[in-house]
Amino acid sequence: MRGKRRVQGSSSTAMDQVISIIIPTYNEAKALPGALDHLQAEEGDFEIIVSDGGSSDGTCELAKARSAIRVVTGAKGRACQMNAGARLAQGEWLLFLHADTRLPEGILRTLARDCEDRGLQAAGFRHRFSGDGRLLRFISWLHNTRCRITGILYGDQGLVIQSRLFWNLGAYPDVSILEDVIFGERLRRVARPALLPRCVITDSRKFEQRGVAKSLGHVLLILACHQLGLPIRPRSFFDDVR
Repeated sequence: MRGKRRVQGSSSTAMDQVISIIIPTYNEAKALPGALDHLQAEEGDFEIIVSDGGSSDGTCELAKARSAIRVVTGAKGRACQMNAGARLAQGEWLLFLHADTRLPEGILRTLARDCEDRGLQAAGFRHRFSGDGRLLRFISWLHNTRCRITGILYGDQGLVIQSRLFWNLGAYPDVSILEDVIFGERLRRVARPALLPRCVITDSRKFEQRGVAKSLGHVLLILACHQLGLPIRPRSFFDDVR
């Protein structure tokens, strides 16, 4: 059995189930420090694992310089990076979190216990962008509405899942894109994830740099291609934006 350990915690002596927070990174030297600051200021029983895909901008060094941060390195690819982090995890619960996404404050103190009290095996958060534009707000609304209807979470919603269920489902598929959607389709067949009431906040830089309307169009086209079994053409949307 995996052991429990208090990585960042309150003064309570009672041990809740540990959450392993897995952050896939690739050249995230700008975003990662803020993400780690935010997490390390939280209370709760959790560990932080940074799974890097060969960064050249000092991302790994930034992570390794932090106390209590575990770092694993390997080939680039969000799916294989998240799986590598999950293999290192000690927690009964896994939380997959993008480096540019912030959790609700105070959520880690009770997250695992609240999921268990509700009989959940998996969950994710409502989504909101950091920008204030009306179209960005509409995209988040669309995002959350789609999730409520389909039961499929996107990667930037902070998937929380029992470790044993994650591995029983075969972990993330070894694909270059849409690993979150494909895994979500598997997950939905056995345990429809709950949409938690609080929001994660994702940096809107990618949508803003590429153009919000254009980005929305690319996302809708990509999802349509996936549903119809067609080749996914606008792969440039998945190029790195820093």
